Amino acid sequence: MVARKQGGAIVNISSQASMIALPKHTSYAASKAGLDQVTRMMALELGPHNIRTNCVNPGIVMTDMGREHWGGEEGKPMKERTPLKRFAEISDVVNTVLYLLSDQAAMLNGVLLPIEGGLLVT
Repeated sequence: MVARKQGGAIVNISSQASMIALPKHTSYAASKAGLDQVTRMMALELGPHNIRTNCVNPGIVMTDMGREHWGGEEGKPMKERTPLKRFAEISDVVNTVLYLLSDQAAMLNGVLLPIEGGLLVT
């Protein structure tokens, strides 16, 4: 992108685990927090080249794996803690990424955007 001098947009995929302490998630949370900081640094360093870098931080997403681990009784306490009382669907993440890649988000750079139904406010 820098060599082409045409600008562009990058969206990194992190996790709400970088923003909230979750039991048994130390290594995962630390790696995602590192990606959040890489996003900020890329925004700073690539911004002058008209390259925007943002990050989405999904919570539990109802992928096959998400449904397997969180779709039953074990997911109810986390769902109840979430103000929207549901977990994200794949389309919630995809649509957010598409927005951040679009020209409609032309002034967003260095943003870490949770997609977690409000869990972080609890």
